[in-house]
Amino acid sequence: MTNRRIWRIAGPIVLSNATVPLIGAVDTGVVGQMGLAAPIGAVGLGAVVLATVYWLFGFLRMGTSGLAAQAHGRGDGAESAAILLRALLVAAAAGLVLIVLQAPLIWAAFRIAPGSAEVESLATTYLSIRIWGAPATIGLYAVTGWLLATERPRGMVMVQLWINGLNMGLDLWFVLGLGWGVPGVAFASLAAEWTGLALGLWLCRGAFRGPVFAAARARLTDTQALRLMLDVNRDIMIRSVVLQLCFTSFIFLGARQGDVTLAANQVLLQFLEITAYALDGFAFAAETLVGQAVGARVPRAVRQATRLALLWGFAGAALLALVFWAAGPAIIDLMARAPEVRAEAREHLWWLIAAPLVGSAAWTWDGVFIGATLTRTMRRATLRCAALYLLALLLLLPAGNHGLWAALMVLNLSRSILLAFHYPEAEAKAAPAG
Repeated sequence: MTNRRIWRIAGPIVLSNATVPLIGAVDTGVVGQMGLAAPIGAVGLGAVVLATVYWLFGFLRMGTSGLAAQAHGRGDGAESAAILLRALLVAAAAGLVLIVLQAPLIWAAFRIAPGSAEVESLATTYLSIRIWGAPATIGLYAVTGWLLATERPRGMVMVQLWINGLNMGLDLWFVLGLGWGVPGVAFASLAAEWTGLALGLWLCRGAFRGPVFAAARARLTDTQALRLMLDVNRDIMIRSVVLQLCFTSFIFLGARQGDVTLAANQVLLQFLEITAYALDGFAFAAETLVGQAVGARVPRAVRQATRLALLWGFAGAALLALVFWAAGPAIIDLMARAPEVRAEAREHLWWLIAAPLVGSAAWTWDGVFIGATLTRTMRRATLRCAALYLLALLLLLPAGNHGLWAALMVLNLSRSILLAFHYPEAEAKAAPAG
């Protein structure tokens, strides 16, 4: 296990993640050239609805990477291919269900986040086109998880760059060139999603060839493997929903403190988003290398992968903290023009300087436990940390927005500590049988 191997996985992912925010910016910018407010609102609302729905299936990426990495580590190519096939079948079924249920889904979305009649009409058009890409988008979770597990991060990057680049190019052609408006944005995304899945499947073509594919098909309905897949994905989904509820409560409680606080927190949350995208690569590297080490039954390799991923994750966090300290005020001024919002955000900037240092270990530990498929332990730890977060809210909210940010730090710090306490389980799982 070497630093070079960590960076061979993490580096391409960090670069790929840097392109993700460009999609929303280009969609918004292109539609904004129409000179009307409603299309911008419709695309934004529709994109948020789909992102929320698709996020629920994010467990498929993490579950696939952990299970497939272990199969890859023990040299079981047939089971690795079978894991990909099972995940793709789940994605196809989930996507078809979303297509069939699109009418009640759209109705419910507008009850939760209503817009004007014009915005809702345009957003309905957008969603009714984009929803046909559901099987492809969810299927890409399975594909990227499998590529990560087999230590092919460049394939992940290739798919991501293809989707982002094609989406942006078609946006410009369909909207500005052909004048299709909001439907043009939706069709651009739809084409990018399906062609991205096609590219991803081509990169995974080794799983669909000859004896490997035949053996994988024979194992598709293996009861023990299916039960393990269900358990792993269930635990990850519960963990993700709990964390999302914690972050959602943070936003809602900030909103109750006034518009200025809400706006300032929204600006500062972009710092957290930058942190997450930048440090994801090391968590992904931990997923791959720990999973392979567990599959190969080499505890020492688990220890080395974990140590290096934590080390580089913290180094990246320290660098981000330094950047936020030096350039944070300028970034705030770039993102907000209202003087009161700038002042509020600057007052709380030091929380964001601390956030990468506090949270980096928690994010890397997630990768370790996903790779080791110790998802039940991760789920239970997350539930305990969420309880601590709620207690912190009760005790610290009287301090206002500072108390709210302190409670969020408690959530991430407690996750780091509790998962570290359970780390020996990962090495134990890699111990040779018998």
